[in-house]
Amino acid sequence: MATAPRPRTTTRDPAEVARRLTAWLRTRLPGATAVRVTAPASNGMSSETLLFDIEHPEPPAGAPGSGGAGGAPGTACALRLAADPAAYTVFPRYDMARQYRTMRLVAERTDLPVPKVLWLEEDPGPLGAPFFVMERVAGRVPPDVMPYTYEGSWLHAASPAERAHLEAATVGLLARLHDQVNPAEAGFLALPGDGDCLRRHVTAQRDYYAWVVDGLPRSPLIEAAFDRLAELWPREPAQPVLTWGDARIGNVVYDGFDPVAVLDWEMAALAPREVDLGWTVYLHRFFHDLTVASGQRGLPDLLRRERVEERYARLTGHPPRDMDFHILYAALRHAIVMLRIAYRQLHFGEVARPADPDTLILHHDSLRAMVQGDYRD
Repeated sequence: MATAPRPRTTTRDPAEVARRLTAWLRTRLPGATAVRVTAPASNGMSSETLLFDIEHPEPPAGAPGSGGAGGAPGTACALRLAADPAAYTVFPRYDMARQYRTMRLVAERTDLPVPKVLWLEEDPGPLGAPFFVMERVAGRVPPDVMPYTYEGSWLHAASPAERAHLEAATVGLLARLHDQVNPAEAGFLALPGDGDCLRRHVTAQRDYYAWVVDGLPRSPLIEAAFDRLAELWPREPAQPVLTWGDARIGNVVYDGFDPVAVLDWEMAALAPREVDLGWTVYLHRFFHDLTVASGQRGLPDLLRRERVEERYARLTGHPPRDMDFHILYAALRHAIVMLRIAYRQLHFGEVARPADPDTLILHHDSLRAMVQGDYRD
């Protein structure tokens, strides 16, 4: 991942997007201008992000950008735009209203630092797809490319005490999210289907995998991982909480080593607590394993499973259960995403088609070891 060409994430023209954004903004805030419109270098491969500032000569009191005058910079904003259908999207559907509603609920019901959402636009006309705008929070994010586990990243350069502080604060985010939102208020995040919330979550992943491989080579490894999940299935029915979905430190803005913004809620769902915990633990192992494979030491002491479980249990009174299942499930879910991204690279001619589709999954070795019971975290 660190050496391969970065996959294409859009076919949109940035200058055209900036022009259309300004035209739309003036329908919400007359006289305003969107300036310094950029796409971050770390722009994700799912929904797109645009960064911009609002300028307004005389903004109405209380409006975004109020306090700035005479063309001075006002509110710093981020815009989340549904993925460009021409860019071979990662997911089959992008529900921006669902993300917007989730962020508002979390902001209203918890003390998590969620960016303030400003506007939702469900009409695809203005920018070619639905989007929402939120205030932008200053800080730093552990990077994916090059991964924060590599030498030279700010997190790698931190002291053990600083990384321990970041880890503890991040686990605290999950504990508070799961405890502070009444699942009844998050019913719009319930997944369709039969059975408890875990059964529905896994069924949704099976449906997603079927969509990814429709008309393309199937992955024997992913299918073996689904079989192994069935063998490890928890005995006790799962109790739902509002889960973040993409619960990893790369989706948190930090001021120093303290979280100041929790981002990327498109995978939020009612699910067991352990879905988030398994994702947090495994996604760090994913980046760490890639780093070790490149010949570096990585960050083996960060987000250790046993420490995450102990802290979460102490904060919530809920000792995590069936974590072998949930860490395997995280690796499986990530494998489906990685396969889709690889098929998109093939679509755009960025990589050659291999004989074995499983090799398109960056972590195929570790996933296979987990399926076989040989993986050591």
